Amino acid sequence: MTFSKNAWKLISPIYKSILIHPFNLELTKGTLSKEKFQFYIQQDSIYLIDFARALAITASRANNPEDLVLLLDFSKGAVIAERELHEFYLDLYKINLNIEKAPGCFAYTHFLISKATNSSYEEALAALLPCFWIYQEVGQYIYKNSIKDNPYQKWIDTYSGEEFQNIVESAIALTNRTAEKANKDQLSLMKEAFLTSTRLELAFWDSAYKMEAWKN
Repeated sequence: MTFSKNAWKLISPIYKSILIHPFNLELTKGTLSKEKFQFYIQQDSIYLIDFARALAITASRANNPEDLVLLLDFSKGAVIAERELHEFYLDLYKINLNIEKAPGCFAYTHFLISKATNSSYEEALAALLPCFWIYQEVGQYIYKNSIKDNPYQKWIDTYSGEEFQNIVESAIALTNRTAEKANKDQLSLMKEAFLTSTRLELAFWDSAYKMEAWKN
C-alpha cells in the first residue's frame, strides 16, 4: 500500500470532522456569514504566503532537479492560482490584509516553515501534502452537495476544478515516490507530519468560523 493510502486511512476520522464542521456545512448551503468568510479569506491569504515559502524551502532540499522544479512550480502555482481567487474576494468585499495572523493560522504556518527548515525532506513533503489534498477533497465534496447559485461558488469551483486536481495528483505522486525510498523511522515521521498538518487544517477552519483572536 502506498504512503498516501496509509496516510489517508490514518486521518480519515479528522477528515470526516472537517466535512461536518459548521464552516464547511454552511459554506455548502451558502449560509455561511460574509463576516466569517471574509475572516477566512484574510487569514488564508496570509497563510498562502508562508505555504509558498515552505514549498520553496522544501524545493531547495530536493534530491533531484526534476523534483526541485516540480516543487517550485507548486510554490508558483499556489501563489498565482489561489492568489487570483483571494484577490477576487478581497476586491469584492473590500477586505484589508493589514492584520495579524490569528492563532490557528500562526500555528499552521509556523509548523510548515519549521518542518521545511528543520526536519527531513521527507517530513516536509508529508507536512505540505494535506493542504493540497484535503482542499481538493473538500472542494469536490462541496461541489457535489452545494446549493444552486451558491454565493461562494468561485471558491468551490477553484478547489474542485481540474487544474487544482492535477496539482494535487502530482503532489501525491511526488510524496509517494519519496516515501518508497524512506526507511521505517522516516515513514513513521512522515505519517506524524501528515497527521499534524491535517489536525491544523481542521483548526484553521475552526479558527475562521470562530473568528479567532488572541487572548490578551
